[in-house]
Amino acid sequence: VLFSGCAGRARVSAFSYISDMKIAETARLIIEEAKASDAPFFLNLMNSPGWLQFIGDRKIRSVDDAKAYIQNSLIASYQRHQFGLYLLTTKANHEQIGICGLLQRDYLPVPDIGFATLPDYEGKGYTTEAGLAILADANSRLGITNVAGITLPNNIASQRVLEKIGLQSSEEIVRDGETLMLFRN
Repeated sequence: VLFSGCAGRARVSAFSYISDMKIAETARLIIEEAKASDAPFFLNLMNSPGWLQFIGDRKIRSVDDAKAYIQNSLIASYQRHQFGLYLLTTKANHEQIGICGLLQRDYLPVPDIGFATLPDYEGKGYTTEAGLAILADANSRLGITNVAGITLPNNIASQRVLEKIGLQSSEEIVRDGETLMLFRN
């Protein structure tokens, strides 16, 4: 996997954020911070069957809802933690295909890696490729060496990705009445 350096970022005000930060570049992907202009893609992704089944309905019903999600969740995480979920774009045709990155959950002692792709790009190795790049970036840029992953017990595809990027199933946890599998590196 090939990695690129980080470009700069600038804050315009407390309510807007402009970023041109590329996190990594792999053989097939560009991994970068999401922007408000990516909202149509997020609307599509967050209403895809796999997202709804395995991640849940986040009530994103419009481009404006997606813009608010990007600002209040993704960009807020970049500012607060220096990491978050990043946009995955193919190098070959510049298609936005998914997201991958780290999340800091209040019920886990370490960041966990999350990912999702549009249905047409599932099962093609993109998530594993992105996951390896995200872990390498977390280690080199932020000094993060311990990472977790959580998934539903019936989400076999995500469990395989977590194993391919070096995490191992460690235990089941219950969160909000839902059983989750916890993976650790």
